[in-house]
Amino acid sequence: MERPAPLVFAELASVLGQAGFEFRGTQEAGEVLARHGDTVHAVAAWNGRLSGTPGSDWQVAQLARVSALLGARLVGEDGESYGIRDGMVEQVNGSAVYEFGKLDEILSAGPTVWSR
Repeated sequence: MERPAPLVFAELASVLGQAGFEFRGTQEAGEVLARHGDTVHAVAAWNGRLSGTPGSDWQVAQLARVSALLGARLVGEDGESYGIRDGMVEQVNGSAVYEFGKLDEILSAGPTVWSR
């Protein structure tokens, strides 16, 4: 995640708590967790900055939610960006836009792992 101002742990903890995310760890290092049903799933790592390696549309959607709440931009390893626009989770790469699907449907479906 990229944003103009550095992210401090107190801000991260406040936003995560308000949005229903959980945090496990310390101010120096830990994990951002999201719940689906009775299970919690890691969606990002914290080590002074927030990063994640999604393995499902659900994790992308959760990372996009966290980014939006923090006023950050979610950027992939190849420079593409991810976000939520008009209730749709999307990837933008130059002028190309790929829609993952509706945010509420993706979150309801849960963390189904992508096949490789």
